[in-house]
Amino acid sequence: MLWLVFFNQNQGLSLNFWQQKEQLPAPVSYSKAVRAAAPAVVNVYTKSTTQDPRSYQSRTIERQELGSGVIMNAQGYVLTNYHVVYGADQISVALQDGRVFDAVLIGQDQLTDLAVLYVEADNLPVIPQDASLEPQVGDVVLAIGNPFNLGQAITQGVISATGRAGLSPANGYADFMQMDAAINAGNSGGALINSNGVLVGINTAAFQRQRNQDIQGIFFAVPYRLASNVLQKLIQHGRVIRGYLGVSGDPVVNPAGDLMISTAQTLFGVKISAIEPLSPAAIAGLQVGDVLQKINGETLTSVHHALDLIAETPPDTTLQMSIERGGKTLTVPVVIRELN
Repeated sequence: MLWLVFFNQNQGLSLNFWQQKEQLPAPVSYSKAVRAAAPAVVNVYTKSTTQDPRSYQSRTIERQELGSGVIMNAQGYVLTNYHVVYGADQISVALQDGRVFDAVLIGQDQLTDLAVLYVEADNLPVIPQDASLEPQVGDVVLAIGNPFNLGQAITQGVISATGRAGLSPANGYADFMQMDAAINAGNSGGALINSNGVLVGINTAAFQRQRNQDIQGIFFAVPYRLASNVLQKLIQHGRVIRGYLGVSGDPVVNPAGDLMISTAQTLFGVKISAIEPLSPAAIAGLQVGDVLQKINGETLTSVHHALDLIAETPPDTTLQMSIERGGKTLTVPVVIRELN
């Protein structure tokens, strides 16, 4: 064995056996993000009573459910899921610091599965938010909630689809943010945050299995921008007011009506395929086969773009619809009504 002897002027004789301590990199940790966001994620407990339909005598059944919620501002507004509080007679909110408050249901929106609660309290922790944030596919996300009432828990995953921010009625799972951070019973209504602790969505659902298929790692959240938009409307009106036109349409790439099959293609317009009777579109004189190209001068980029422009228009507002019909460009004024 080779022994090396070094003389240190200050410390004397020292031995080196070629055993240098390896410098390990700092472990990857999201603890800072969790500390920033977790206090603003609350437990939501509901109670409801129903009459037992199987009983010959009047018998009341009391049901207790649980979920999660997110404190969105210091005024006491809490965002959660519609299905968490639907039909509840009593709602309680429990903070991570041990405080428990009765909550008032301000409003709910079934189409986005969102509801807003209000608690009267001081010194509330608020979830970090960034209205300019653009989540990307591949971003690391953390889901915070209260699964199975076991206490607050965090699961980690990545975004695989970013969803949409518009108010038009959701087209199934495709309009939600998709990720693989696990959401279990009790997580619904909790926060989905990025690695900086900033809110990117409200956890809402797991993909529903069909025919006993073993499907894993597919979970959904309402994108933050949509959730924030719904929050403001529910606070102002107690419900989400959406504009209604009454048409169905398909994206086309030319006047001949060839369907758009790739996002690389340029949209020519939205070809109307059906019009509901007595709808604003029918009353205004729009026809099946018309190609809608602009709304109030704004060129359409997709079917969803058109639907969102209409949904976000206040009822009784007149929109100028630029259409192509039989080789001619026409402008048709349409009075938007409220979607019921």
